[in-house]
Amino acid sequence: MKQEMLINVAQPEECRIAIVEDGQLEELYVERSSQDNYVGNIYKGKIVNLEPSIQAAFVDFGVGRNGFLHISDVESQYFRQGGFDPNKPIQPDGTQNPPKQERSSSDDSNNGGGNGRTQTATRNKVRPGVRPRIKPPIQDIFRRGDEVLVQVIKEGIGTKGPTLSTYISIPGRYLVLMPALGRIGVSRKIEDDDDRRRLRDILRELNPPKGVGFIVRTAGTDRTKKELSRDLAYLLRLWKVIVRRIKKMPGPIDIYEESDMIIRTIRDTFTSDVDSIHIDEPGAYERAKEFLQVVMPRYANRLHLYEGKEPLFHKYQLDEEISRINQRQVPLKGGGSLVIDQTEALVAIDVNSGSFRTSGSAEDSAFKLNQIAAKEIARQLRLRDLGGVVVNDFIDMRRERYRRTVEHTLRDAVKRDRARTKILRTSPFGLIEMTRQRIRPSLKRSVYKECPGCTGAGLVKSAESMAIEVIRKLIMTAQQERATKITVTVEEEVSKYLNNRKRRELANLEDEHNMTVMVHGREDVSPEFYKIECEDSSGREIRI
Repeated sequence: MKQEMLINVAQPEECRIAIVEDGQLEELYVERSSQDNYVGNIYKGKIVNLEPSIQAAFVDFGVGRNGFLHISDVESQYFRQGGFDPNKPIQPDGTQNPPKQERSSSDDSNNGGGNGRTQTATRNKVRPGVRPRIKPPIQDIFRRGDEVLVQVIKEGIGTKGPTLSTYISIPGRYLVLMPALGRIGVSRKIEDDDDRRRLRDILRELNPPKGVGFIVRTAGTDRTKKELSRDLAYLLRLWKVIVRRIKKMPGPIDIYEESDMIIRTIRDTFTSDVDSIHIDEPGAYERAKEFLQVVMPRYANRLHLYEGKEPLFHKYQLDEEISRINQRQVPLKGGGSLVIDQTEALVAIDVNSGSFRTSGSAEDSAFKLNQIAAKEIARQLRLRDLGGVVVNDFIDMRRERYRRTVEHTLRDAVKRDRARTKILRTSPFGLIEMTRQRIRPSLKRSVYKECPGCTGAGLVKSAESMAIEVIRKLIMTAQQERATKITVTVEEEVSKYLNNRKRRELANLEDEHNMTVMVHGREDVSPEFYKIECEDSSGREIRI
């Protein structure tokens, strides 16, 4: 299988990174310079408000929007010693009171916290027989004005601000530094017991400072002691710089910013399976080359500057496929399709059989199509970067064996996804519910804006419906005793409908109330727009 990474930065406003396997687009990352990206950044913020009812605090961290900090993302140092005090000495791990070793020493960590993601599930696990620490109410931990060290773990969506955590994680190429963890661990995605044991032994031999936690990422599976040592030394130097900034700078202020998307993506997604990296802009190529030579010198020769006249993505026939990503309907091989509908917190995916047929029974046809659909669903979730609750409505299958196989197919297909996923068993209604970690708004919300005409609903009232509604409003307005003139401004099509199809009703209204009704049309307004103005005999406006 040939795997290539294509990086398109020919236009300075947008960076696009695609991972292609045997000509098929498998992963897509898009970032624009006009869009703020805070995920992974570390800030020293101030508590501005506490909400005991939802056990959360709102934090000013200096970007203009307050962040949301839930009690589940508050590290134990804050309630053991009354919070973060910039005047107290900071330990080598960056805390003011090193955490006790009460978490499990087993390697049950996730993917190492890439991109600053917290591993909440891991942190809540403790050794058998050890009672978990019960967190006090958030109002007993913080007060307004308290300073707190936070990391952004999820971008704000809509009116919601960014989600914050006090569990800090700083990713390197092969390791992740997690100051509050206080132990060493190995990514749970590294399943081979011998590899896990070898990596633990290497980390112990490197003798990291006490109180500082490290997780070996999946990219560190086959790495040597020298490579891991280099990454550990880099992360420790970086953490010392961060600690100095924490001591010197009053909040709210940024303490650490993640690398740009090119370096971040190479760091987090590049593996030995990637045969080549192509970049179409010399400046970005030089930055990537410098990073590879420092962090992964053995792979530096896989980086290539694309100098062809034909645009890079067009050469690989990706532009057309990317343009189809946000379409509601996705065709499946052999017939059938997916219909994907997205709301703010939920995604509904419907599998349609269409023209898909096999030589077997209807049950066999449904099973084969569902397997194809499961693989495509996992791919679409990655490409569109959809998160939250996902409900998949597969074609009904009566055989339990078929249902379990489709579940396994979907689970296998999402294994390559860097976002955390959880998949439930098929419900009695034939639905497979799942969740996918949401880090930032989906690709659709990043590329498109809400339609001003329908305000995102996808539908607007017909001219007839609007005309009926306007007539009702006019009847109510005509009840004003001093009214002699009413002016109605509506969209052009609604205006034509009122002046032609509703002319008699308007005339009857004028005769009955001895007034004049004027209807004006505008082309630059929504189909549902209307404005009614009322005047008396002296031309003065009457408030309705």
